[in-house]
Amino acid sequence: MKGSVVSACGATGSVVKRGQLRSVLIAVSAVLCITGTPMAVGHADPLPTPQNDPFYTPPSGWDSEAPGTILNSRPVEVASLAPQAQDADAWQLLYRTTDTDGRPMATVTTVLRPRTGQVKGLISYQAATDASAPQCAPSYVLRQGAPDKYDSSLDLIQIEQMLSSGHAISVPDWEGPEGTLFAPRQPGYATLDGVRAAQDFAPLGLPGIDTPVAAMGYSGGSYGTSWVAQMQPTYAPELRLVGVAMGGWTVPIGPYIATLDDGPFSGFLPSLLPGMMRTDPLLAAAFDKYLTPAGQALMAAGDSKCVTQNVAQHAFLRMDDYLTIPFSQLLEQVQASLKALDFSPVASTPPLFLYNAVHDEIVTIAGPDKAVAQWCAAGAPITYTRDQLSEHVSLAISATPAVLRWIDDRLAGQAAPDGCSTRTVQSMSLGGA
Repeated sequence: MKGSVVSACGATGSVVKRGQLRSVLIAVSAVLCITGTPMAVGHADPLPTPQNDPFYTPPSGWDSEAPGTILNSRPVEVASLAPQAQDADAWQLLYRTTDTDGRPMATVTTVLRPRTGQVKGLISYQAATDASAPQCAPSYVLRQGAPDKYDSSLDLIQIEQMLSSGHAISVPDWEGPEGTLFAPRQPGYATLDGVRAAQDFAPLGLPGIDTPVAAMGYSGGSYGTSWVAQMQPTYAPELRLVGVAMGGWTVPIGPYIATLDDGPFSGFLPSLLPGMMRTDPLLAAAFDKYLTPAGQALMAAGDSKCVTQNVAQHAFLRMDDYLTIPFSQLLEQVQASLKALDFSPVASTPPLFLYNAVHDEIVTIAGPDKAVAQWCAAGAPITYTRDQLSEHVSLAISATPAVLRWIDDRLAGQAAPDGCSTRTVQSMSLGGA
């Protein structure tokens, strides 16, 4: 980690090379402290990774099925932060969906419901995968017996809170089998078809298309969630999408990618860029033209790891050291590709609940502030909360009760407040929403 190591629960050892390194250590340490030592629990045999698991291979003729059709299913156990699995019934569904270019694609959603009582509705929760490797997909890292919990710990906390609120949950592999995080349209397609599959899966006990649905995602998961709001009116108009909540969100994508370079979180770049290149031939051609052999090796290595490891290993990585032209010039050449990734809500979208930490060290709040002002002016129905005391990782945990209260109201049929509002609160954990 560039001259510093993470020690017990937030302490650091060795020499801190730059003042900003403290931010990356705090974030990574928080995850490590939540999860403890990486270990597989509850399974004598290791789980096969998605690329080695026959469950992920669709049956013959699958591509002629309608979007949302269930192609395969199996019961699973979903991990918790304790040694035992979540106290919930859980399954995985392989289903047919659509990729960015409109071609058939198969992906997986992990669905859960509380073991007792009638479910109130369905939450589609888009996990913050933030990586391009198949073994980082939620359907793998959330399972009991996965090798470690570093990259799923925050998701496991939020899933447990959702279950305690009586919701059924769909956690799609919204990046798809190719691990394409920042891709246009596909995240919305994959998530909405995961909802369709969940509604049709009888063991969840949902009332089909009458099911009220909310979408929720934080950090990288906010990107997949934003495409749910954008694509639902045209791609899945039959779904009762009653609310969309997202926080710690990345807008717009191009400037966000640029801010990661040569900073404490520059390890996100080798995590994100390989999947982006797979989905966009123009982007791939530009990087292939200018990446040095060391740059090619960096992308290949990043493509095989999950985000925590990449961030820990590559703090203050300078992309200029891996390119034959400055990184800023390369980003200028691919502006059309980057702009195609941006979320653009319209007045017909379901109500939006957006939230960010004022002092977010990963996603500067200036971007969300500016975007909310523009979207409100365009008529999008937004409730926006700014949290003064949290930073990026802590807000993911502390905000969840307030977010779920907002979602509970939408699933119960209560209308969201009209128009747009912005509030700055001391802490969302104190009830400020």
